[in-house]
Amino acid sequence: MATVYSAQKTLTDVNNPSEKVKTNELHGRVRMAFGSYEASGLSAGDVIEMFNLPNGARLLSGSIAHDALGSSTTLSVGYAAHKDSAGTTVALSAAAYKAAASSASAGLSDILATIALGNGGEVNADGNGLPITVTLAGAAATGTIQCTMMYVTD
Repeated sequence: MATVYSAQKTLTDVNNPSEKVKTNELHGRVRMAFGSYEASGLSAGDVIEMFNLPNGARLLSGSIAHDALGSSTTLSVGYAAHKDSAGTTVALSAAAYKAAASSASAGLSDILATIALGNGGEVNADGNGLPITVTLAGAAATGTIQCTMMYVTD
């Protein structure tokens, strides 16, 4: 039976001399971003920019909550087109953090639920940050949409 170490444990306890672990990986402070939008006849295909996350933020968890928005409606969570820290344009990804799911009934769903959906990822954005979006599809919607994300920076 072997003992193995995470990349961070290796830096602090295995390497000689020990190395610093990034603050967003050890001893960082958890922060929260929250955005709310009151939809009134929001059209299918419309995109709501909820908030921007700072460059270097480590993504931990999040949720999207909504009223019953209307028959055939769906919501996805992702990011808008932006520039990364090197100044390169990054295309939008409407479902980077949550694939489209029904919003016909009131509900609350996890976002960042898997590694593939961004859990543990680190934001790479310019000084304006990463614009987090909610995209409506399927039909027009009316009601409240709220998005919350937890992250670590320092």
